[in-house]
Amino acid sequence: MKEANWTQVSEFILLGFSGRSEVQLSLFLLFLLMYLLTLIGNVGMIVLIHTDSLQHSPMYFFLSNLSFIDICYSSCITPRFLYDLLVARKVISYNSCATQMWFFTSLATTECYLLAAMAYDRFVAICNPLLYPVIMTRNICFLLLAGCYLVGIVNAVVHTSGTFQLFFCGPNEVNSYFCDIPALLRLSCSDNYVSKMVLFVFSAFVVVLNAVIIVISYAYILSTVLRIRSITGRQKTFSTCASHLMAITLYYGTLTFMYVQPGGLEAVEQDKIVSVFYTIVIPMLNPVIYSLRNEEVKKALRKKMNQNICLQ
Repeated sequence: MKEANWTQVSEFILLGFSGRSEVQLSLFLLFLLMYLLTLIGNVGMIVLIHTDSLQHSPMYFFLSNLSFIDICYSSCITPRFLYDLLVARKVISYNSCATQMWFFTSLATTECYLLAAMAYDRFVAICNPLLYPVIMTRNICFLLLAGCYLVGIVNAVVHTSGTFQLFFCGPNEVNSYFCDIPALLRLSCSDNYVSKMVLFVFSAFVVVLNAVIIVISYAYILSTVLRIRSITGRQKTFSTCASHLMAITLYYGTLTFMYVQPGGLEAVEQDKIVSVFYTIVIPMLNPVIYSLRNEEVKKALRKKMNQNICLQ
């Protein structure tokens, strides 16, 4: 059969998580709570940073942008997912599916590069403290941030155009709760070998390149920390990196499991579970990780709480 004789589908059905209506309602309440916590935590982090002296530090400039990306990242997936949990037929149009994929891929890639930029910032701050104000100027920070967004946009264009230039002639049931690339590639009627390889190569490039930057940065950081004679000094220096390392491990671990395995397109149910972590759980956890593991954030938070108590 030739592609010219195929009829392109005009909509997709998102299967999501199957189950009885009471199970769907329980999932709705659970993920609604997680989404609200994501919004409250990340908006709170942005407000805290921009109303305190923290906003002048490159580290917290990047952290506030990480919170902004997490809000957008979660919002392009979760509201639609919540709606689908309440309706019987979970239909998404062809164009809406492509749009959701573009935003998701763009923001996910941007977050990968932003985490690498944050690792470089910590490397400069700890290994070259005297040059830190000269190297990490406000203009450099804006350029690094712009570069993260630019690479994210380019990667999203490549993946979205590569996926939606394929033919989808049916069935149109996407075995996921959002328009994820592996789930859509399984539905393609045309040869999707090139698209699979593009997904693997580009995802591997994004993850490996940023992982190399992060590993090298933290290798130098560890070397510098071990040369500090005071145990208290070591703990204080490395505590500023602990939250970032935890966020990196969670995010890169799930993305690698999902996208950087050549045979990973065949595992369906585990893909859905893993994708919940990087689309819903991790954006919720990031503010908690950074607030609990970072002394400056905790100090700023206590300061704001004391101010509010005094005003009352």
